[in-house]
Amino acid sequence: MILSQYFVEFIFYSFLGWVWESFYCTIREKAWQDRGFLFGPICPIYGASVVAVMILSRFVPQISSGAMPAWGIFLICMAGSAVAEYATSWVLEKRFHMRWWDYSDMPLNLNGRICLPASIGFGAAGIVVVRWLIPLVQSMHGTVHPMLYEGLALILAAGFGADFALTEASLSHLIRDMKAFREEFNARAEAAYETLSGVGIRYASALTGGQKKILRNVRKFTTPIHSGGLTTGEHLRNALRELENRKDA
Repeated sequence: MILSQYFVEFIFYSFLGWVWESFYCTIREKAWQDRGFLFGPICPIYGASVVAVMILSRFVPQISSGAMPAWGIFLICMAGSAVAEYATSWVLEKRFHMRWWDYSDMPLNLNGRICLPASIGFGAAGIVVVRWLIPLVQSMHGTVHPMLYEGLALILAAGFGADFALTEASLSHLIRDMKAFREEFNARAEAAYETLSGVGIRYASALTGGQKKILRNVRKFTTPIHSGGLTTGEHLRNALRELENRKDA
């Protein structure tokens, strides 16, 4: 029962994180941004972070009881978010050679993975989540039958697992496409620009909808390619934009 509650709340807070990320990035980019590593409307790093705080509260009850001052909650959430962001960024980059966020142009950043302004923002948001949002959600536990939690957890777990597997498969296929694109691109490095552009358009037109979403959401690619210092992913994303502009014209 407890594990089912934790998993359901993990998905719930992951969804709220996706809503926040998509809303914020849409306002900043002035165009709809479907954020997140997975295809579904969730950002697991948010859900995992909130559930981690909930579990920590079982060992440090002062966090949830109101006995801990706001600055204490702020420091815990700020430090926790920094660890979560850095670790997640490192793992994703090592696995896929991509970054879904990059703070390189932000002040006081560490390898572009975390930065002080973002950590401060997450620390402040943590106070709101711990003091008001978590108690509000937990107050509804008594209105939900335990078996409903069990069933809902199974359904969500199946959906989450399928989404993760599909994303992994699409990313692996995209990486293979990018490798082939890079090899062909480099082989034609002495050719005219139109030829190079044509290579990118051809590869971009063969991408699936999921792969296109990945290209739009990734903030930094680390797979190198010759010509102008751009990475493979940047060239392919530029080709995708050119292809979409042609369709809109």
